[in-house]
Amino acid sequence: MAKEQEKNKVALLELLQRPGNGSCVDCGASDPDWASFTLGVFICQNCSAIHRNIPQISKVKSVQLDMWQKAEVEFMASTGNNAAKAKYEQKVPPFYYRPTFADSQILREQWIRARYERNEFVCVEKQEPYSAGYREGFLWKRGRDNGQFLSRKFILSEREGALKYFNKHDAREPKAIMKIETLNATFQPSKIGNPNGLQITYLKDNSTRNIFVYHEDGKEITDWFNAIRAARFHYLQVAFPGANDADLVPKLTRNYLKEGYMEKTGPKHTEGFKRRWFTMDDRRLMYFKDPLDAYARGEVFIGSKENNYTVLSGLPTSTQGYHWQYGITIVTPERKFLFTCETEQDQLEWIAAFEKVLDRPMLPQEYAVEAHFKHKP
Repeated sequence: MAKEQEKNKVALLELLQRPGNGSCVDCGASDPDWASFTLGVFICQNCSAIHRNIPQISKVKSVQLDMWQKAEVEFMASTGNNAAKAKYEQKVPPFYYRPTFADSQILREQWIRARYERNEFVCVEKQEPYSAGYREGFLWKRGRDNGQFLSRKFILSEREGALKYFNKHDAREPKAIMKIETLNATFQPSKIGNPNGLQITYLKDNSTRNIFVYHEDGKEITDWFNAIRAARFHYLQVAFPGANDADLVPKLTRNYLKEGYMEKTGPKHTEGFKRRWFTMDDRRLMYFKDPLDAYARGEVFIGSKENNYTVLSGLPTSTQGYHWQYGITIVTPERKFLFTCETEQDQLEWIAAFEKVLDRPMLPQEYAVEAHFKHKP
């Protein structure tokens, strides 16, 4: 018996060397050490916990620690990650978000359920909730002034090119109209304090506005997220008729390069440093008094090195009034911006995020954004 177990273990480890099996079939994490012996796929520990919640579809075992039967190993050999992807991902729409191991739990869970439990990428009609171009429903939205979450009606209309929400259920006029052109959505469970928390941003008068929403149902909020991506995808297909899917998909939604607290001082560098919440969103560095503020207290445009933007470690020697020791100076063609971080690790991470943006050449449309920032009062 022990000999057979050892033989099965060796066979399993050999299967992990096959193309496709060396990373988690669901999130792409490397070196998966779990497997679903009913689906025939190798998965990481995090995804195995999600599979356990759908026992009618998937049953999991540890590759290293559990006992394996010969028939189970043979089934794993006859399937594997590449074959499973070919079976369960036949018709994934280009706009549908494929999560990685770095993404939030809700995105990974709904991706796994969509594939194996609901067969959404085998039956196209099951994609209706997020691909129809029109969606309406109720989401819990955080109030701007009191911070309470209240039920609000939302309508996403691709035809109108907008996402709207209404303060009263029978209101005729929307409280806000968010153009699909500038819409972004990103899952922010820890910031919002809800596992299904979604931050939606849009531009109004060329300044960023935030709203924070959630829905109790994980599928519902993920469908909203993918519906926004679908609307953006079709908008961009019209705006850039020659572009292929691979060019457009990265533009549908974006996660922030970095967020966190820093201290900052004013333009004259004589006033004391104040602690603010910073968000690096593409080329906009925004700062807020509170992470859940509806709009930023200020925004800094971060251009590219070839346009005379640089980031330096430390502060000018004459600087006073700061509490945190780890300084950062951003030099723009107009002025210097001074920030401090609480830890050296924060400082290194922020500098790395700024370098990433500075190393990227500016696009033609970004020059227009830069010009707007220069002429801000």
